[in-house]
Amino acid sequence: MLLAVDAGNTNIVFALLEDGIIRARWRIATDARRTADQYAVWLHQLLELEGYGRDAVDAVIVGTVVPRALHNLDVLARKYFGVEPLVAGQSGAEWGVALDVAEPRTVGADRVLNAIAAHAAHPGDLIVIDFGTATTFDVVDYSGAYKGGIIAPGINLSLDALVTAAARLPRIAIEAPSGNLSVIGRTTEDQMHIGIYWGYVAMIEGLVARMKAEIGRPVTVIATGGLATLFDQHSAIFDAIEPDLTIQGLGLLYARSKRPT
Repeated sequence: MLLAVDAGNTNIVFALLEDGIIRARWRIATDARRTADQYAVWLHQLLELEGYGRDAVDAVIVGTVVPRALHNLDVLARKYFGVEPLVAGQSGAEWGVALDVAEPRTVGADRVLNAIAAHAAHPGDLIVIDFGTATTFDVVDYSGAYKGGIIAPGINLSLDALVTAAARLPRIAIEAPSGNLSVIGRTTEDQMHIGIYWGYVAMIEGLVARMKAEIGRPVTVIATGGLATLFDQHSAIFDAIEPDLTIQGLGLLYARSKRPT
């Protein structure tokens, strides 16, 4: 089986794939100081809970936007699974898609992986919205080329900044409104919920409308990331929600990449 590792700024997701199907997935907070030995103890216990032994893993592919985390993930693959890992975008696992932007080397691995998976699943021009530490909007054309996009602060990041900077504002949970959908808050907490939730909906809808107008052709909007379903409750902007897009991209990249010997 393939162990796909998506190392993001906030969390690292480990997923076990068999013939492109996700059999299990686990999440741990990103910490560049975490050693290969620490990963191994944690991961081996989780494998056993799912009924798999260490020898079930015969290949590893890593996609990361945290360069400092890569070394220990590489050691994990070599020392504890006995395989040479593929690294998304590097030798043996080149993207295989055009990065039609001014600075291709600066495009995050997660964004290219999302583009690969979205293009494989949906025809035509696409906008892929990923709700992570940052909220990214990526344009993929009908040929699968990555054309660029937008980076906005993630909703949790925005809320943390608001609470940190304003001493009297309480920390609130991010949730979709239910019942009363008024956008005129009567309490401080209501006003914060409205500002964060409806403000974010307005940003998403406004940016997507501008992107569609600039593309000038029919566009399918794909959402991924844990908060996608939260906004889908009160907006018709998404045509599809793909919660495992980055992991699926890793699986597709591995399938068409040169396997290390």
